[in-house]
Amino acid sequence: MENIRNFCIIAHIDHGKSTLADRLLDMTGSISDREKQDQVLDDMDLERERGITIKSHAIRMDYAFEGKNYKLNLIDTPGHVDFSYEVSRAIAACEGALLVVDATQGIQAQTISNLYLALDHDLEIIPVINKIDSDSAMPDEVEDQIVDLIGCKPSEIIRASARTGYGVDAILEAIINRIPPPKGDPAAPLQALIFDSLFNVYRGVIAYFKVVNGTIHTDDYVKFVATQREYHADEIGILRLRPEPCPLLSAGDVGYIISGIKTAKEIKVGDTITHAETPCNNAIEGFKNVKPMVFAGIYPTDSDDYEDLRASLEKLQLNDAALSFEPESSAALGFGFRCGFLGLLHMEIVQERLDREFDMDIINTVPNVMYKVLTTKGDEIEVHNPSGMPDITTIDHVEEPYILAQIISKSEYTGAIMKLCLDKRGMLKNQVYLTQDRVELNFELPLGEIVFDFYDKLKSISKGYASFDYHISGYKEASLVKLDILLNGDAVDALSTLIHRDNAYDFGRRICEKLRELIPRQQFDVAIQAAIGAKIIARETVKAVRKDVTAKCYGGDITRKRKLLEKQKKGKKRMRQIGTVEVPQSAFLAVLKLD
Repeated sequence: MENIRNFCIIAHIDHGKSTLADRLLDMTGSISDREKQDQVLDDMDLERERGITIKSHAIRMDYAFEGKNYKLNLIDTPGHVDFSYEVSRAIAACEGALLVVDATQGIQAQTISNLYLALDHDLEIIPVINKIDSDSAMPDEVEDQIVDLIGCKPSEIIRASARTGYGVDAILEAIINRIPPPKGDPAAPLQALIFDSLFNVYRGVIAYFKVVNGTIHTDDYVKFVATQREYHADEIGILRLRPEPCPLLSAGDVGYIISGIKTAKEIKVGDTITHAETPCNNAIEGFKNVKPMVFAGIYPTDSDDYEDLRASLEKLQLNDAALSFEPESSAALGFGFRCGFLGLLHMEIVQERLDREFDMDIINTVPNVMYKVLTTKGDEIEVHNPSGMPDITTIDHVEEPYILAQIISKSEYTGAIMKLCLDKRGMLKNQVYLTQDRVELNFELPLGEIVFDFYDKLKSISKGYASFDYHISGYKEASLVKLDILLNGDAVDALSTLIHRDNAYDFGRRICEKLRELIPRQQFDVAIQAAIGAKIIARETVKAVRKDVTAKCYGGDITRKRKLLEKQKKGKKRMRQIGTVEVPQSAFLAVLKLD
């Protein structure tokens, strides 16, 4: 145990976590030349395409230092705010953290929030200034920022370049000297914390865990405390680039277990593994249940795929514990699921993974947040989608969730950022100048206003410099209305949305205009209306396609032509009464991209 070090890498997006992980693997000889590639731990195609880490990745490295062999367990973590849950789980399995700060960007919002997360768990922090080989690097300024933030000595900060490999040996030395070995008793009853899991088609569920106390052997009978189920440990091992079986794991080790579990529901992230014969007295404090922030409906395009979609979501939930879902039905789209996500990027990634990993064709509805409705009888109802809104006569008031947003940017963009936040019904709480040209703004904003396009707009008005982080502050009373979209008088529940009264007219008009462009022309006029209750607030019409019924009349009497046109008119009228409108998938997506 003395020779084990468990640590993770935390930083803001694009500050070089995965590249630094690559250099550490190179330095310790954990990967062969054949396996070398950029961001070697990012094993999803999606991660490679977008250049972001979505999943935490654990790997064991062996390193000889001053005549001793050390086992280093590294967990590379995502940087985006939507995946902060992954970071919290990685931190729970570690004793120390490398805090990486980009020498060209300095400290940003996610740097601060991940740091506080690590300090809450009493982790040993090793500050690293990365990208010092860059032309626009400001290592001295960034060093001052880190000293102000953490209160460490300048000599404790390591300057490095993950691209060239400069300073990586100093980082490895600091890991061994400064991060404490794990505490635990190998002789005590077994307690192991599951911090991640995934589904393998051939092997069933694979759980990743950290042994806190005790020892586990291959062929042991183990018990999962939360579900109280017992299993046979078919295979245990350590996490190298490829899983590597080994006969035993003891306190302080990080590894995996395969026990032939086929159903995804039988395993929970944050659960404790113990021996079936000699169980431990109490479970390890796991992680808090994560609260989804954004809700959207996911429906199969073909209603026969409903059960396949359920199985896919269960398997995905294993690998992404922040995803939650429950069945729901819609008049327009049939049977599907109401899914909870941590943010819009998280929603996008889940949709993409359903398509790629499970080959699911899906339609998603307009995302919205969870509201609290207080009725005149004094009951409190949680509303996840507009169709769950009770009758307007029974509502006393509606409360919506608010967030405290932390925005760090260059001071020249302060005016534009303030305007954006005030347009989104935000309230300025605090403004602090970190340096001469860096400012931190704290706003209180409604969550419903930022789920669509807030982050994209923030990035564009600040030329990519602004960084954004948030946490939920609570619920406040709001003047919300349900906005329905009607096609030929029939409400399309998938396009309904809950919106602030002040924004309803403008939003309704823009949706109608957008749908007019996207809905293909039919044999009859299609009326697109936006309504609040019985009041129509906007209307657009998709004109009918007209067939030239008089084409076969060469010359001849006008009355004959008129007769044909009248007949067509009657036919169209009858068609309108029974006609249904096809709404393409692009129409549902376009609502998200309204500007």
